[in-house]
Amino acid sequence: MSINKNALIRYQVLDRCFRNTGRMYFWEDLLEECNKALIDFNPKNEGIQRRQLFDDIRFMESDAGWSIPLGRIRHGRRVYYRYEDLSFSINNQPLNDSEAEQIKSALQIISRFSGTPQFEWVNEMIPMLESKFGLIERKNEVISFESNIDLKGLHFLTPLFNAIINKRVLLIKYKDFKSSEPYEITFHPYYLKQYNNRWFVFGLNSDNQVSNWNLAIDRIENIEETRIKYQSSKTDWEEYFYDLIGVTRPDDVDLQEIIMKFSPEVAPYVITKPLHPSQKHKNDPSGLEVRIKVIPNYEIERLVLSFGEHVKVISPQNFKEHISRRINSAGRLY
Repeated sequence: MSINKNALIRYQVLDRCFRNTGRMYFWEDLLEECNKALIDFNPKNEGIQRRQLFDDIRFMESDAGWSIPLGRIRHGRRVYYRYEDLSFSINNQPLNDSEAEQIKSALQIISRFSGTPQFEWVNEMIPMLESKFGLIERKNEVISFESNIDLKGLHFLTPLFNAIINKRVLLIKYKDFKSSEPYEITFHPYYLKQYNNRWFVFGLNSDNQVSNWNLAIDRIENIEETRIKYQSSKTDWEEYFYDLIGVTRPDDVDLQEIIMKFSPEVAPYVITKPLHPSQKHKNDPSGLEVRIKVIPNYEIERLVLSFGEHVKVISPQNFKEHISRRINSAGRLY
């Protein structure tokens, strides 16, 4: 069965509802959630009726769908719907033949862009998708991508993504490294970003009205959807991160040009893998001079320190002195 865009939206909404332990979803609630998502996607959409909802559920339970383990739980005279296995999600299931064929067709179209300027990412994406989705026949794996399969909280990626797409406000139970006990945050999610094999979600913390609040997904303990009205973001998140290395944007710190000198031994690595898109460099026998324009933060400090004795910060003076103090502090440990 071919899945169109509207049907896919409905299946994703139903999957999210079936996994939500924080609320009982009766058929009326499921219908309302599906129609909200459809109208958010296309304001001209008239939504679906009860019959289509139950057709969708039957398809999801069928072998042609995902064989979902859906429970029907009595609450008084009514019945609400929830997965019997709460770890289940249609996003974790293998592709069926129809889906695989659709992805293969999409990859054939995308592959036409490989080698075209500004589409270099296609060369990396195609083998990754073919490998991850099992679209090529092979006896053994022939390609590996860097990932941390043991990272906590990865199962929250899908509900966070859906909340961003469907503009839902979340009640998040969170425990940072400094807190002895978890606490709750009313959160309007806007943007997901991966850095150093960890995932972060950015959004509005409505408890303190900070619009660029940063949560590490591996520190999230629970997510519940609320009925609070969603406040959209006016931030261009691609632009927000352009002047950063990593995910931390300190307050009251301006964009600066950082100049460093790398030893000849590591110069080829820094040339072939630039530290930042703004990088400009000049190479000579004495080493590689690199200039980048970024907002200094914790992540760039770690990056500079990771080169050890093979790099020297030339300017600005305050950043140079800060790196020097950290190196001296590290030296006193030995």
